[in-house]
Parts: sequence; structure tokens; C-alpha cells
Amino acid sequence: MNSGDNFYVWQNLDWPHWRYDAECLIPLLGQVHQTLGHLMGRMRDQGMNSQSQATLVALTTDVLKTSEIEGEHLDTETVRSSIARKLGVDIGALRPADQHVDGVVEMILDATSLHASQLTTPRLKAWHAALFPTGRSGLSPVRVGLWRDDADGPMQVVSGPMHRRKVHYEAPPAHLLDAEMADFLAWYETYAEVDPLIKAGLAHLWFVTIHPFDDGNGRIARAIGDMALARADQSSQRFYSLSAQIQKERKDYYALLEKTQKGNLDATEWLSWFLACLLRALQEADQVLSGVLVKANFWRHWAGTPLNERQIKVLNRVLDGFEGKLTNKKWAASSKCSSDTALRDINDLVARGVLNRTEPAGRSTSYELSAT
Repeated sequence: MNSGDNFYVWQNLDWPHWRYDAECLIPLLGQVHQTLGHLMGRMRDQGMNSQSQATLVALTTDVLKTSEIEGEHLDTETVRSSIARKLGVDIGALRPADQHVDGVVEMILDATSLHASQLTTPRLKAWHAALFPTGRSGLSPVRVGLWRDDADGPMQVVSGPMHRRKVHYEAPPAHLLDAEMADFLAWYETYAEVDPLIKAGLAHLWFVTIHPFDDGNGRIARAIGDMALARADQSSQRFYSLSAQIQKERKDYYALLEKTQKGNLDATEWLSWFLACLLRALQEADQVLSGVLVKANFWRHWAGTPLNERQIKVLNRVLDGFEGKLTNKKWAASSKCSSDTALRDINDLVARGVLNRTEPAGRSTSYELSAT
């Protein structure tokens, strides 16, 4: 059973019985579990505020990057505000709600915060509806909350201009989707793989191979993977973003998917890449966590110092990784105030010992946070 010159994994007689060399994956699994345990241990030692801030950072990154993988760029502050609003985290002024951003956030929060709840067809279709609140993907209409019907031809993953399209993958035909998804969901909820992290990798691969929707399959596949990882962690709090690491390794991600989807049901190479990518995501999160803890310690140290709203806003931006040196001009631009007001804010913080001047007075003067 061939499609043109290609033979796809779902056309194998043994489909959907994925295989993998468990022994080959043991060293990587050990590294990932050790790094994950270290990260979760560090967070358990922190107060609720630090944990909430770390979760906010990780989820904001996850929402931004899972969309970027599909070529969609969301506004960082709108995403951050949406998550803070839903988690009840105080970040000061919030951006107005955006239904498209809220939809992505709701899907990821539902997958991770409610990871113990059963994954069902209605739940997946609700996620899909949340991703496309206007019923469109760009200018194209989407069958919102419904499996694709292939009315315009088979579902294909393609690249290149119209006159020279390259077909990377063709998904199972639409009339098979009810049975395909029933098999997938039964496995997801009942079958215990040798390790829950392997289950996360297989779930991601299997769902995106079925490709049941018109659009949004990649984002939903990553949410399903995140849900499986949350079950592995036994935690609804997220302190790392696998999607952020996948975005960095996007070329390898798509290459491994294509290779595996044209393979013989051996998922060992995909799982090896998935686990290594997860390991790098955890290592990156450990560094990000250090920044979150620096921020928490800073505000704990200066908790008794009265500051105005502009000062709090700019100091938070500096703590979040302000690009370049902090100057009077950048302060004025960040807080949308005059240069004179910015200088008064800065001089007040210098006098209190919150900021230090790092260069001689004049236009070249810059400032940095005092050590706490």
C-alpha cells in the first residue's frame, strides 16, 4: 500500500505498534531523571512565591515557543498577562485579554494543571476550538473542534512554493480517524511503557503522525507530550519548557519526525532525540531558575523600601534580563516618562542603595543593581 513513491509508517502491517530499543535509551533516561529530580528538588526548597514566578516564566516561554515552532509570533506581555490572570499571580499591570492568546494558554494549562484527568476526544476537540476562536487559521477556514474531512485532498505536510512543493508526509485518510484516535487514546490512558518519559515521547510522535485536525496538530501534540511529562513529574507546576528547546532545534525536530514517519515503526532514534532535547531543556531551566531566585531574593531584600510603580516596573525588567546597560534614556523609554522624572527615580534608588552608578557622570552614565 503505497502513496506515490513514499511509504508511510501508518501503512505498515504492524501499525500502530511502535518499537524501540529500551536498553539503548537507559543511559539517557538516567540523565534526564537525575536532572529532573535536581530541578524539582531545588524548587521544593523555595517558597510559594518563587515557585509561582518560576511557573509563570516557564509557561510564558512554553506558550510563546510552541506557537513560534509553527511560525506564529505572539506578544510576550500579552501571554504573560494571560497566564498571570489565570494563575492568580500578581505581576502589576496586565495587558488586555486576547482571545487567541487566551486559547493557547487555556490549552497548555488544561494539559499540565489537570494532567491527571483523562484525555478524551471531547477534551482534544475543546483544545482545538480554543486554538481557533475565530474559526480561521490566518485567512483559511478551519473545521473547529472536528476531525479533518480531507474534502480538499489528503492531509499533507508540505514545503516550498506552489509550483515546486515538496511533500514531507501524508497522514492517514480521514475515514480512519475515529479508529486511529480510539487506539491512541486507549494506549495513552491504559498502557504503561517502560518509563513515563518514553510515553511522553511516543505520545507526541503518535498524535502528530495521525494528524487528526486541519491545523494545530503540532501544538496539540506538544501539549499532549507536556501532559504526559506532568504525569511523570506528578506535578501540575511547570519549571521547564520542552517547546522552547524544540524551537531551538526545530530543523532536527522536523527531520526526525519525517524520517520516523517514513520508517518501519522503530521509534528508537526519535526517542533518543526527544530525551536528549528534554535533557537540554531541563539544563536550560536550571539556569533560568537561578535568575528567578535572584529576582525573588532581590525583592525579599528590598521589601521594606517604598518604591513607586515606575521604579518597580523598570527594576523588574532589569531583573528579567534587561538588554544592554541601564541608562537614563532607557529608563524614560521603559517607564514612558520624561528624562527629568527618570533621573529623579534613578537618583532616589542610588540614594537608597538599590542602584549603583557604573560609569562617570554625564550622558554616558549607566547603572546596575546593588549586590544583595
